[in-house]
Amino acid sequence: MEPATRVQTAFRFEPELLERMKREAKKRNVSLNKLVEDAVEQALRPKFPDFGPAFPISDEIRQLHCLELVRPTEEEFAADPRLEYLWKKHVDY
Repeated sequence: MEPATRVQTAFRFEPELLERMKREAKKRNVSLNKLVEDAVEQALRPKFPDFGPAFPISDEIRQLHCLELVRPTEEEFAADPRLEYLWKKHVDY
């Protein structure tokens, strides 16, 4: 795996904002660069609409999926709590 390429750049911030950023970075035990990078990444992350569990999905649309969802066993849920969380969030409304 190749190391990530970084490009050096510069931004201008109000002194008060820069001080707050430095304090926050120190509080989180990360570099100022990491704090800014994470904030920009979060701000630019694509946002997908959440229609909620009551949003109707037609049978025609449901038939477009290529995998049949089979409910995992309790043992599979116990082995990976994330699986149970995601299943309940997205399948078992």
